[in-house]
Amino acid sequence: MPIDATEETFERDVIQRSFEQPVVVDFWAEWCGPCRSLGPVIEKAVAKRDGQVDLVKVDTDANPRLSQAFAIQSIPAVKAFKDGKVVDEFIGALPPAQVEQFLDGIVPSLADALVAEGGDDNLRRALELEPGRADAAIPLARSLAAAGDREGALELLANVPSSFAADGLATRLRLSDDPSLLAAFDALDAGETEKALDALIEAIAAGDAERKDELRKVVVGVLDELGPADPLARDARRKLASALY
Repeated sequence: MPIDATEETFERDVIQRSFEQPVVVDFWAEWCGPCRSLGPVIEKAVAKRDGQVDLVKVDTDANPRLSQAFAIQSIPAVKAFKDGKVVDEFIGALPPAQVEQFLDGIVPSLADALVAEGGDDNLRRALELEPGRADAAIPLARSLAAAGDREGALELLANVPSSFAADGLATRLRLSDDPSLLAAFDALDAGETEKALDALIEAIAAGDAERKDELRKVVVGVLDELGPADPLARDARRKLASALY
Protein backbone atom coordinates (compact mmCIF):
# COMPACT_ATOMS: atom_id res chain seq x y z
CA MET A 1 0.00 0.00 0.00
CA PRO A 2 1.23 3.51 -0.75
CA ILE A 3 2.23 5.87 2.03
CA ASP A 4 0.61 9.31 2.23
CA ALA A 5 3.43 11.73 2.98
CA THR A 6 3.11 15.29 4.25
CA GLU A 7 5.47 18.22 4.56
CA GLU A 8 6.28 16.99 8.07
CA THR A 9 6.95 13.34 7.11
CA PHE A 10 8.52 13.72 3.64
CA GLU A 11 12.08 13.77 4.96
CA ARG A 12 11.55 10.47 6.78
CA ASP A 13 9.27 8.71 4.29
CA VAL A 14 11.13 9.69 1.13
CA ILE A 15 14.59 11.20 1.62
CA GLN A 16 15.83 8.98 4.45
CA ARG A 17 14.07 5.89 3.15
CA SER A 18 15.62 6.31 -0.31
CA PHE A 19 19.04 5.53 1.16
CA GLU A 20 17.71 2.03 1.91
CA GLN A 21 15.79 1.39 -1.32
CA PRO A 22 14.20 3.34 -4.19
CA VAL A 23 11.16 5.47 -3.41
CA VAL A 24 8.67 6.59 -6.07
CA VAL A 25 6.65 9.70 -5.22
CA ASP A 26 3.32 10.36 -6.94
CA PHE A 27 2.39 14.04 -6.71
CA TRP A 28 -1.39 14.24 -7.21
CA ALA A 29 -4.61 16.04 -6.24
CA GLU A 30 -8.19 14.91 -5.73
CA TRP A 31 -9.57 17.10 -8.55
CA CYS A 32 -7.06 15.75 -11.12
CA GLY A 33 -8.64 13.20 -13.47
CA PRO A 34 -5.34 11.89 -14.93
CA CYS A 35 -4.09 11.44 -11.35
CA ARG A 36 -7.00 9.11 -10.61
CA SER A 37 -6.19 7.18 -13.80
CA LEU A 38 -2.50 6.82 -13.00
CA GLY A 39 -2.92 5.95 -9.32
CA PRO A 40 -4.12 2.32 -9.71
CA VAL A 41 -1.66 1.69 -12.54
CA ILE A 42 1.41 2.74 -10.57
CA GLU A 43 0.17 1.02 -7.40
CA LYS A 44 -0.23 -2.28 -9.27
CA ALA A 45 3.19 -1.96 -10.90
CA VAL A 46 4.89 -1.22 -7.58
CA ALA A 47 3.08 -4.12 -5.87
CA LYS A 48 4.48 -6.53 -8.49
CA ARG A 49 8.00 -5.68 -7.35
CA ASP A 50 7.55 -7.39 -3.97
CA GLY A 51 8.76 -4.61 -1.70
CA GLN A 52 11.77 -3.61 -3.81
CA VAL A 53 10.45 -0.07 -4.15
CA ASP A 54 8.25 2.13 -1.94
CA LEU A 55 5.36 4.20 -3.30
CA VAL A 56 4.63 7.50 -1.60
CA LYS A 57 1.74 9.81 -2.52
CA VAL A 58 1.80 13.56 -1.95
CA ASP A 59 -1.38 15.62 -2.19
CA THR A 60 -0.14 18.83 -3.80
CA ASP A 61 -3.09 20.88 -2.52
CA ALA A 62 -2.44 19.85 1.08
CA ASN A 63 1.35 20.20 0.78
CA PRO A 64 2.08 23.33 -1.27
CA ARG A 65 5.62 23.74 0.06
CA LEU A 66 6.58 20.31 -1.27
CA SER A 67 5.06 21.22 -4.64
CA GLN A 68 7.14 24.37 -4.69
CA ALA A 69 10.31 22.65 -3.52
CA PHE A 70 10.12 20.13 -6.38
CA ALA A 71 8.84 22.62 -8.98
CA ILE A 72 5.58 20.75 -9.57
CA GLN A 73 3.79 22.64 -12.33
CA SER A 74 1.65 19.86 -13.78
CA ILE A 75 0.18 16.71 -12.22
CA PRO A 76 0.35 13.81 -12.01
CA ALA A 77 4.10 14.19 -11.57
CA VAL A 78 6.09 11.13 -10.56
CA LYS A 79 9.65 11.31 -9.22
CA ALA A 80 11.95 8.43 -8.24
CA PHE A 81 14.41 8.96 -5.39
CA LYS A 82 17.63 7.10 -4.62
CA ASP A 83 20.17 8.11 -1.99
CA GLY A 84 18.22 11.27 -1.24
CA LYS A 85 18.12 12.52 -4.84
CA VAL A 86 15.70 12.45 -7.77
CA VAL A 87 17.07 9.98 -10.31
CA ASP A 88 14.18 9.81 -12.79
CA GLU A 89 10.75 11.32 -13.33
CA PHE A 90 7.77 11.67 -15.64
CA ILE A 91 4.67 13.83 -15.97
CA GLY A 92 1.18 12.71 -16.98
CA ALA A 93 -0.82 9.49 -16.87
CA LEU A 94 1.44 7.09 -18.74
CA PRO A 95 0.02 3.76 -19.96
CA PRO A 96 0.84 0.63 -17.92
CA ALA A 97 3.66 -0.55 -20.20
CA GLN A 98 5.52 2.74 -19.86
CA VAL A 99 5.02 2.79 -16.08
CA GLU A 100 6.52 -0.72 -15.95
CA GLN A 101 9.46 0.45 -18.03
CA PHE A 102 9.98 3.42 -15.73
CA LEU A 103 10.10 1.15 -12.67
CA ASP A 104 12.38 -1.33 -14.43
CA GLY A 105 14.94 1.46 -14.75
CA ILE A 106 14.84 2.07 -11.01
CA VAL A 107 14.52 -1.36 -9.42
CA PRO A 108 17.25 -3.92 -10.09
CA SER A 109 15.97 -6.96 -11.96
CA LEU A 110 16.42 -10.52 -10.68
CA ALA A 111 19.21 -10.91 -13.24
CA ASP A 112 20.92 -7.80 -11.83
CA ALA A 113 20.80 -9.31 -8.35
CA LEU A 114 22.18 -12.65 -9.56
CA VAL A 115 25.09 -10.98 -11.35
CA ALA A 116 25.86 -8.89 -8.27
CA GLU A 117 25.92 -12.00 -6.09
CA GLY A 118 28.16 -13.86 -8.53
CA GLY A 119 28.98 -17.56 -8.74
CA ASP A 120 28.62 -19.80 -11.77
CA ASP A 121 25.07 -20.96 -10.97
CA ASN A 122 23.84 -17.42 -10.47
CA LEU A 123 25.52 -16.24 -13.65
CA ARG A 124 23.94 -19.08 -15.64
CA ARG A 125 20.53 -18.22 -14.23
CA ALA A 126 21.05 -14.54 -15.09
CA LEU A 127 21.83 -15.51 -18.69
CA GLU A 128 18.67 -17.63 -18.82
CA LEU A 129 16.65 -14.60 -17.74
CA GLU A 130 18.52 -12.08 -19.90
CA PRO A 131 20.53 -13.83 -22.65
CA GLY A 132 23.61 -12.06 -23.90
CA ARG A 133 24.37 -10.07 -20.75
CA ALA A 134 28.07 -9.25 -20.95
CA ASP A 135 28.43 -8.80 -17.19
CA ALA A 136 27.22 -12.38 -16.68
CA ALA A 137 28.74 -14.09 -19.73
CA ILE A 138 32.27 -12.73 -19.33
CA PRO A 139 32.93 -13.88 -15.74
CA LEU A 140 31.22 -17.21 -16.43
CA ALA A 141 33.35 -17.67 -19.56
CA ARG A 142 36.47 -16.98 -17.51
CA SER A 143 35.38 -19.59 -14.99
CA LEU A 144 34.72 -22.17 -17.69
CA ALA A 145 38.06 -21.48 -19.37
CA ALA A 146 39.89 -21.80 -16.05
CA ALA A 147 38.21 -25.19 -15.59
CA GLY A 148 39.43 -26.29 -19.01
CA ASP A 149 36.22 -25.78 -20.98
CA ARG A 150 37.50 -23.32 -23.57
CA GLU A 151 34.89 -24.28 -26.15
CA GLY A 152 32.08 -23.71 -23.67
CA ALA A 153 33.53 -20.32 -22.84
CA LEU A 154 33.77 -19.36 -26.51
CA GLU A 155 30.18 -20.46 -27.10
CA LEU A 156 29.01 -18.19 -24.29
CA LEU A 157 30.97 -15.21 -25.56
CA ALA A 158 29.69 -15.69 -29.11
CA ASN A 159 26.19 -14.86 -27.85
CA VAL A 160 27.18 -11.49 -26.36
CA PRO A 161 26.40 -8.68 -28.80
CA SER A 162 28.40 -5.48 -29.20
CA SER A 163 30.88 -6.05 -26.38
CA PHE A 164 34.57 -5.19 -26.81
CA ALA A 165 35.32 -7.03 -23.56
CA ALA A 166 33.61 -10.23 -24.76
CA ASP A 167 35.29 -10.05 -28.17
CA GLY A 168 38.65 -9.45 -26.52
CA LEU A 169 38.30 -12.39 -24.16
CA ALA A 170 37.17 -14.69 -26.96
CA THR A 171 40.17 -13.70 -29.08
CA ARG A 172 42.47 -14.21 -26.14
CA LEU A 173 41.09 -17.73 -25.59
CA ARG A 174 41.67 -18.56 -29.24
CA LEU A 175 45.28 -17.36 -28.88
CA SER A 176 45.90 -19.07 -25.56
CA ASP A 177 48.07 -21.83 -27.07
CA ASP A 178 50.50 -19.31 -28.58
CA PRO A 179 53.71 -19.68 -26.50
CA SER A 180 54.89 -16.19 -27.44
CA LEU A 181 51.89 -14.69 -25.64
CA LEU A 182 52.01 -16.87 -22.54
CA ALA A 183 53.88 -14.33 -20.41
CA ALA A 184 51.46 -11.55 -21.31
CA PHE A 185 48.41 -13.67 -20.52
CA ASP A 186 49.95 -14.90 -17.25
CA ALA A 187 50.56 -11.27 -16.26
CA LEU A 188 46.95 -10.44 -17.09
CA ASP A 189 45.68 -13.30 -14.92
CA ALA A 190 47.97 -12.22 -12.09
CA GLY A 191 46.52 -8.71 -12.10
CA GLU A 192 49.67 -7.19 -13.60
CA THR A 193 47.61 -5.33 -16.16
CA GLU A 194 50.15 -2.70 -17.17
CA LYS A 195 52.83 -5.33 -17.76
CA ALA A 196 50.39 -7.43 -19.78
CA LEU A 197 49.24 -4.51 -21.93
CA ASP A 198 52.81 -3.44 -22.64
CA ALA A 199 53.69 -6.96 -23.76
CA LEU A 200 50.62 -7.26 -25.97
CA ILE A 201 51.16 -3.85 -27.56
CA GLU A 202 54.79 -4.73 -28.21
CA ALA A 203 53.59 -7.89 -29.96
CA ILE A 204 51.20 -5.80 -32.06
CA ALA A 205 54.04 -3.57 -33.24
CA ALA A 206 56.01 -6.61 -34.33
CA GLY A 207 53.15 -8.56 -35.95
CA ASP A 208 51.67 -8.79 -39.44
CA ALA A 209 48.28 -7.27 -40.30
CA GLU A 210 46.18 -10.30 -39.28
CA ARG A 211 48.01 -10.75 -35.99
CA LYS A 212 47.84 -7.02 -35.26
CA ASP A 213 44.06 -7.13 -35.53
CA GLU A 214 43.72 -10.17 -33.27
CA LEU A 215 45.94 -8.68 -30.58
CA ARG A 216 44.20 -5.32 -30.94
CA LYS A 217 40.92 -7.01 -30.00
CA VAL A 218 42.53 -8.47 -26.87
CA VAL A 219 43.94 -5.11 -25.81
CA VAL A 220 40.73 -3.20 -26.57
CA GLY A 221 38.79 -5.77 -24.52
CA VAL A 222 41.04 -5.16 -21.51
CA LEU A 223 40.73 -1.39 -21.94
CA ASP A 224 36.95 -1.69 -22.16
CA GLU A 225 36.86 -3.43 -18.79
CA LEU A 226 39.18 -0.84 -17.26
CA GLY A 227 36.88 1.95 -18.38
CA PRO A 228 37.63 5.24 -20.15
CA ALA A 229 38.56 7.14 -17.00
CA ASP A 230 41.26 4.73 -15.86
CA PRO A 231 44.72 6.38 -16.15
CA LEU A 232 46.30 3.11 -17.25
CA ALA A 233 43.71 2.78 -20.02
CA ARG A 234 44.40 6.30 -21.29
CA ASP A 235 48.14 5.64 -21.44
CA ALA A 236 47.64 2.25 -23.10
CA ARG A 237 45.42 3.78 -25.80
CA ARG A 238 48.21 6.12 -26.81
CA LYS A 239 50.68 3.24 -26.98
CA LEU A 240 48.18 1.13 -28.94
CA ALA A 241 47.65 3.88 -31.50
CA SER A 242 51.41 4.18 -32.01
CA ALA A 243 51.77 0.43 -32.45
CA LEU A 244 48.97 0.26 -34.99
CA TYR A 245 49.79 3.35 -37.03
